[in-house]
Amino acid sequence: MLQLEIERCQRDEVEEISKILDETQCLSLTLTDKHDSPILEPELGTTPLWPDVIIQALYENLEEAELALKLLEPKFPNLDYKVITLEDEDWVKKSVDGIKPQKFGERLMICPSWLSPIDPEAINLRLDPGLAFGTGTHPTTSLCLSWLEKENLVQKTIIDYGCGSGILALAALKLGSSHVDAVDIDEQALIATMSNAKINDIDIENLTIGLPDQLITPVDILIANILLLPLMKLKTQFRQLIKDSGSLVVSGILKEQADELINVYADTFAFKTKEISGDWALLEFSCA
Repeated sequence: MLQLEIERCQRDEVEEISKILDETQCLSLTLTDKHDSPILEPELGTTPLWPDVIIQALYENLEEAELALKLLEPKFPNLDYKVITLEDEDWVKKSVDGIKPQKFGERLMICPSWLSPIDPEAINLRLDPGLAFGTGTHPTTSLCLSWLEKENLVQKTIIDYGCGSGILALAALKLGSSHVDAVDIDEQALIATMSNAKINDIDIENLTIGLPDQLITPVDILIANILLLPLMKLKTQFRQLIKDSGSLVVSGILKEQADELINVYADTFAFKTKEISGDWALLEFSCA
């Protein structure tokens, strides 16, 4: 197996380079950030990129990798190219071996779908992490799962706004919620949520999966693990979707962004609590 690595790619070059690599029959294409900088505030419905991107393309043989070089170097002479020989490994097995069961609070256990639960007495949620964002490993997801585990969700109605893999929606149902609306603008997230619901034998009558604009009925709790800019833009819509006695829980923000969001929400929601994990924050509000 060979890997063609291309460094110093600029944002406006990535689409054309990726198209060329696709045409040379690469097995996979990975984009990463040279400086390990997070993308904090992408617009809804966009796929943002870093200003300095590393592209890695996998090939079965040297001829295919050399063809890609031959096509790219004349068009993009400013980039750095190298071809690396990779040792033969079961890359799928290697990636999934690193994913282990995780416990949140006293009761909730998130377990990869291919493993048996390690604690049969726990509330076990089996998850396929390859389908969409949300496995419990990111601090913002962990914060949300821990918050849900501590709450009394019995007979509560919930909206999981930006459901990703469905991890928060399904955890809420496992913890006693009577109904959850799992919504996302990404079709893959909706497919992933449905797939994970089936893995967990979730009663589909208790789960509605769809787009955000289909939401009508106010709920007891709205939880949104998204990013600062959409959280600010959605303030009014969130209030319309929460009962007067309800709660709003948001994460996906850096801890230094927390005060900004609290101030933006001050005329609509009453701030209650803040939880921190590393560089990330979760905020809980009640309806003002």
